[in-house]
Amino acid sequence: MSTLKYQGYEATVEYDNDDNIFVGRIVGINDIVAFHGTSVEELKQAFEESVADYLAACKEFGKAPDKSYSGKLVWRTTPELHARAAKQAEINGKSLNNWLSETVASAC
Repeated sequence: MSTLKYQGYEATVEYDNDDNIFVGRIVGINDIVAFHGTSVEELKQAFEESVADYLAACKEFGKAPDKSYSGKLVWRTTPELHARAAKQAEINGKSLNNWLSETVASAC
């Protein structure tokens, strides 16, 4: 899966083999904003137009355009993986929370 970036927004992009088009979706926002194009240039243009339309709609309705995240993350895993992560955190002299935050940050 590929991504596009424009004005601080990011979108995932996939190719739809059935319709022979590129399909994109803006990520990290409360709303669903999708776009498509038959070429890379058309897809980029549709993405930029979608961002502009999204921002205009948010302004019109008086809502904040970005999705806000609380910073709290509930993560469910197996007891075995939980134990392994806790051990790695301890080995590295960190709390499990700090170790997980650093590990996720390095992956992103």
